[in-house]
Amino acid sequence: MSDCSTIKTAGIIIIGNEILSGKVQDSNSFYLVSELRALGVNIMRISVIPDDVETIGREALTFSGIFDYVFTSGGVGPTHDDITIAGIARGFGVKVIRHPALEERFRARYGEALNDPIMKMAEVPEGAEVMDFGNARFPLVVFRNIFIFPGIPKYLREKFVLIRERFRCAAIYLEKLFLDAEESDIAPSLNKIVEGHREVSFGSYPVLDNPEYKIVITAESRDEKALNRAVGELVAILPKRIIVRTE
Repeated sequence: MSDCSTIKTAGIIIIGNEILSGKVQDSNSFYLVSELRALGVNIMRISVIPDDVETIGREALTFSGIFDYVFTSGGVGPTHDDITIAGIARGFGVKVIRHPALEERFRARYGEALNDPIMKMAEVPEGAEVMDFGNARFPLVVFRNIFIFPGIPKYLREKFVLIRERFRCAAIYLEKLFLDAEESDIAPSLNKIVEGHREVSFGSYPVLDNPEYKIVITAESRDEKALNRAVGELVAILPKRIIVRTE
């Protein structure tokens, strides 16, 4: 578990021309945000960038300097456009080296079939840590506060599950109100509650083409009692007829 004396922040960098060109739809950022929020980590920024060494380096260096954790997705593999490792190394001014544990692992697995593309996957920024999970298909590379994940959603999720508890901190509590009303109808009431409960974060989201409700109000806080008070006050001043349900 992480040190919870301060609220931890995170940035997510999604790397890949295929995302920016619309060839592949990104699901990794949504997954990471959902998981990290549940663990109490504040997600501050998501960046989607191309397969470009200089861009990767700049973004990784920037994110690493302003957030507690950085999660990259994509650009890890044996092909020409897998340049995340090289980009991060460039950004921090370190060499790309073959990690001994990875090199040994690939030599044992592939034997005479070993080739340069496979050995490319043994490369890491100098000073990186390799987290080996035994039965996992491939270890996770961590450089400073940057967790370097593959772009394939299945592999990213498998690896994140294995390390998720190291990020657990103060929980972020969430409640939702589903309302059959227009935003303009409830804005005065919501604004009053927001003004009086600064320790609670509210969001209002219109929902189209739903016969049951038209708005979802979310309320989040690290203080469960404060959250319950704020939501209770909001429910009390809203017309009962518009409240479909709460979760």
